Amino acid sequence: MFYYDPVCGRKVNRNKAYARVEYESETYYLCCPKCQAEFEKEPEKHIKKGKHKKHRHH
Repeated sequence: MFYYDPVCGRKVNRNKAYARVEYESETYYLCCPKCQAEFEKEPEKHIKKGKHKKHRHH
């Protein structure tokens, strides 16, 4: 099953995700250390974001 990284919008396989973060009873799958750090710093910003920005480092 695939999920979308809430920071960059990249499609992430939950079994191959770089990180899994629990926030307010929801699980978020992140593709890389940069996205994990951004999400953990400001989770609300990324959860409520309408359009996902693209990665610059992939």
